[in-house]
Amino acid sequence: MTTQTLGSAPELSNATLIRRLLTLTWHYRAGCIKVLGLQLVLLAIGLSGLGLTGLGIDYIRHVVQPDTRAPTWPLHWVPPAHWTPMMGVAAIAAALLLLSLIRAVLNFGYSVQVARLLQQEVVVHLRAQVYAKLQRLSFRFFDDNASGSIINRVTGDVQNTRLFIDGVILQGIIMILSLAFYLIYMVSIHPMLTVVCLVTTPLLVILSSIFAKLVRPAYTLNRELYDEMIRVLSESIQGIHVIKGFAREPETTARFATTVRNVRDQKLWIINRLSVFSPTIGFLTQVNIVILLGYGGTLVIRGDLPLGTGMVVFAGLLQQFSNQVSNISNIANSMQESLTAARRVFEVIDAPIEIASPPNAARLPRARGGVEFHHVWYGYEPDAMVLRDISFKTAPGQCVAVVGATGSGKSTLLSMVPRFYDPQRGTVLVDGLDVRRYELDDLRRNVGIVFQENFLFSNTVAANIAFGNPHATREQIERAARIAAAHDFIGGLRNGYDTVLGEGGADLSGGQRQRLAIARALLLEPAILLLDDPTAAIDPQTEHEIMDAMEGAMRGRTTFVVAHRLSTLRRADTIIVLDRGRVVQDGTHDALMAAKGPYQRLAALQVVDDESLQLLGPLAAAGGTAP
Repeated sequence: MTTQTLGSAPELSNATLIRRLLTLTWHYRAGCIKVLGLQLVLLAIGLSGLGLTGLGIDYIRHVVQPDTRAPTWPLHWVPPAHWTPMMGVAAIAAALLLLSLIRAVLNFGYSVQVARLLQQEVVVHLRAQVYAKLQRLSFRFFDDNASGSIINRVTGDVQNTRLFIDGVILQGIIMILSLAFYLIYMVSIHPMLTVVCLVTTPLLVILSSIFAKLVRPAYTLNRELYDEMIRVLSESIQGIHVIKGFAREPETTARFATTVRNVRDQKLWIINRLSVFSPTIGFLTQVNIVILLGYGGTLVIRGDLPLGTGMVVFAGLLQQFSNQVSNISNIANSMQESLTAARRVFEVIDAPIEIASPPNAARLPRARGGVEFHHVWYGYEPDAMVLRDISFKTAPGQCVAVVGATGSGKSTLLSMVPRFYDPQRGTVLVDGLDVRRYELDDLRRNVGIVFQENFLFSNTVAANIAFGNPHATREQIERAARIAAAHDFIGGLRNGYDTVLGEGGADLSGGQRQRLAIARALLLEPAILLLDDPTAAIDPQTEHEIMDAMEGAMRGRTTFVVAHRLSTLRRADTIIVLDRGRVVQDGTHDALMAAKGPYQRLAALQVVDDESLQLLGPLAAAGGTAP
């Protein structure tokens, strides 16, 4: 089995990415058509305004020099004979002012429509799609991929993916339509002048293509560097206690500054290339203006071209045409940036779902609780097995303790029951049926879990306990809290069960967080209870209280508990001893103590630790020191 990483799948080609992005664009075709419609109207208004400006110049010139050719008014309209020259100029000015007002209103509508389409629809839809996919991916995915990279894909990369719609599709269509209108208008004024002035246009297209190929790898590297920056930032925030505890603030600050500089330097490399490309395009467009002044000026002097509706309007059209051609660089830039981001977003969307419900899955409304491992093998890497040929059977209602040295596979074994991971060989059965045959949600609703490192959400205490059952009543929540020995300390919080916890429950002690996690698991009333070293962060007295209280909760349900303390192990019906991923011993506490082996040695060490605690307890209470 291959490792499930974002980069393990074959890289999507640009053609595939473009097809998928075009499909995304088609999904929002109604909004895109509105945007393009507004842009076409704005284009028509701009051309009309340019024509009116040329008309005004020709009209004024004719008034000053009556021997020149009279201008042609739009739609063959002719001013009334009684109009004075100032009235004609005023009419043209009023028409220009009206067009400007209409254009301002439409520009506002255009900006609002683009923002609504891209920010409120496309980005929201994509982020929701990526987040929903993340919820369906297995633990392996999150084991193999840094959280900073995943967060960056949901935020920055989704934002840049929408550039394909705005900066490529919409701007590209607008550019093509604009060029077509400008070209038709210029040809209608003077065909040969159009050909001569646009002689550099093919060179502009060639340069844009070269630029696009040049910057594509740079955008890929930039996103990777940004991932690294997010990862360092995330680790620094999560590990702030360690950083401060070891006085490593200067080093971590310098490390983060280095990642920021790397992102900046790579972005500057792209900007520098763009800064060379854009002026080059600008220079070539100015060459067109020089040609216009030379050839077009000659035509005006000879009387073959009007000054206003000919030379001036043509100059405006040529300038707008050149601006649209130079916009190819921005479109090429947006294309590369959006393709790089889209590739990273689709890598998440396309990531294979390893753990899912099978077709025609068996339903499991309420499990009896029988669990069996049959020759189970599993490894996070193909050549490094964590579990090796694990086989045992547990009857419903039994309490099974799992012990072993660190890294022996205890947590991995428990994770097989709710299908956080699937065996690479062998089967895990619940009530006699392979867990891979069940509806996944049904299976997990029958399994209550207390992890070794539990996470609490920034929500109320009650909401955290009821996380697995949001519709639980306050009575049910308080009952679960009492069983987990959490009710008393919750009552001492400022707002009791309605107290809003800080991030990760940072305002609680480790033992308090653990008890809330236990209450959260018990509220489900699960048929199977998995306790991954639940008393590791709790003092012996509290551990005794919790285990006493939980005896009633364990009764009638199958319980797996990873434990090291004898007080917990003695309560188990069966103890499984793991060593390097294999079951080396199993049996009751008394039976294992009577046999020489790993369990007896572990128990002996625990006895020494317990005696030390008994010795230190009275001394600490009296303010003394240990001998």
